[in-house]
Amino acid sequence: MAENDHTPEQIRTWLVDRVAHYLDRPGTEIDPDTPLAEYGLDSVYTFALCGEIEDTLGLRVEPTLLWDVDTLNALIPHLAGMVAERSGR
Repeated sequence: MAENDHTPEQIRTWLVDRVAHYLDRPGTEIDPDTPLAEYGLDSVYTFALCGEIEDTLGLRVEPTLLWDVDTLNALIPHLAGMVAERSGR
């Protein structure tokens, strides 16, 4: 994902894809409004996803954030805001 690809919709698509990958499910089965805990993402996957967020979006994200915001749709605006703040938008 290129830096100019960090719109909320592009972040959503990427996050859904990553969660689907960890769960070994098609992305169409991932509902961004379902709490991540309901999918059974454990701490190992949470740490891995945070690492991917850091590598792909260039954002340092604590694993607790994923539990605090609970769903992908709650996480997306948070990440998009961090991207915009970093780039001065």
